[in-house]
Amino acid sequence: MASMALRSSSYLYTTHEQRSIVSSLPVIVSCQQHQNNNNNSTDQMGRREIILRSSGVALVGAIFNFSGKKPDYLGVQKNNPSLALCPATKNCISTAEDASDLTHYAPPWNYNPDGRRGNKSREDAMEELLQVIQSTKADKSKPRIVEKKDDYVRVEYEFPILGLVDDVEFWFPPGKKPIVEYRSASRLGNFDFDANRKRIKALRLELEKKGWASENSF
Repeated sequence: MASMALRSSSYLYTTHEQRSIVSSLPVIVSCQQHQNNNNNSTDQMGRREIILRSSGVALVGAIFNFSGKKPDYLGVQKNNPSLALCPATKNCISTAEDASDLTHYAPPWNYNPDGRRGNKSREDAMEELLQVIQSTKADKSKPRIVEKKDDYVRVEYEFPILGLVDDVEFWFPPGKKPIVEYRSASRLGNFDFDANRKRIKALRLELEKKGWASENSF
């Protein structure tokens, strides 16, 4: 999910499985209020959660567009080919990160672990991946495949209320090893409360039903 915790305005926009609706005017929870909550309520609070007193949030989404601009550095990097590293913010994961970076690192996927799936081709694996992307509903966002090549896919996950966007990339590196690298990041804000990691995990679990595996679990 695309994060929207803006330090300059001190507002936290969240939207998650849980949504609180109370009476009258819309209220947007501030970062400071969020930080001062009890640990239990903080753990339960989804990111970009909008506490509503009416359906006025729809009007907010119509007036403002929080989709953000697509980063210029997306795609396979030319020097030392890999997907891009993450910024310092806590709303991105990437297989290109060092495994010691517990905030940003996520392990690659293997679409034919130990050769158990016979002669599973890259083309077949790509079709399986596209199918899972389109069918898996990990959160309230809607996936849209905006770029596809033989070895690369970029998907925009957009949330319907405020138009927030996450960029998710998948890359099949050259070589014989049946590996898929990926990167998932929010365009805006500093935190995502593990939403990108949860989405990637949901996709992986569906792919595991087809015979895929993670290089190591997370």
